[in-house]
Amino acid sequence: MTVRVALIHALAHSVAPVADAFERLWPQAQRMNLLDDSLSADLAHSPAGLDERMAQRFVALAEYALGTGAQGLLFTCSAFGPCIDAVKRRWPGVPVLKPNEAMIGEAVALGKRIGLVASFAPTLASMPAEFPAGIELHPVLAEGALDALNRGDSATHDRLVAEAAASVAASCDAIALAQFSLARAAPAVAALAGLPVLVTPDSAVRALRLRLERHK
Repeated sequence: MTVRVALIHALAHSVAPVADAFERLWPQAQRMNLLDDSLSADLAHSPAGLDERMAQRFVALAEYALGTGAQGLLFTCSAFGPCIDAVKRRWPGVPVLKPNEAMIGEAVALGKRIGLVASFAPTLASMPAEFPAGIELHPVLAEGALDALNRGDSATHDRLVAEAAASVAASCDAIALAQFSLARAAPAVAALAGLPVLVTPDSAVRALRLRLERHK
């Protein structure tokens, strides 16, 4: 029986990295993609932040996905952890995965000092709380990287992400790239920072596959 997975995105740039991860790590899964890029735009300009209204938007997306027959949900939007928690509470029996939780587990296995790189500022506001106690985080924003990616300048995006990672590398045991859209920069980050680099798509696909296979 084919497993149907819903991938819910708040950035268009997240679609390709997770599709690539599925092709390599779980090609048998049937995927559906839901994209609402107004989520990230609204969060960036909202003084209310991750409020109840935003959480209800996530619940509505999850309800639609489950109504199509999805057996598991993977959110690829790193800045919305509390909203994804609302989905988990609403459907406690469904495998629901935050974009970062699998990668965080892999990162902390590499050391206590983690460099956390993002190109979307709200990610650095919400994601650190997802790490366990005792981890020394070194968050850094790759300023201008997302704008570069939005205009199609992937080379500048990758360079800015790598430079941001390198700026904290001396204090870290590993670098965690906090967004699915950053996965493409991993080779550049590894080359410049000289540390193990973790990306969210691969970790998330491995973890969701394991959960759904256990869930059968």
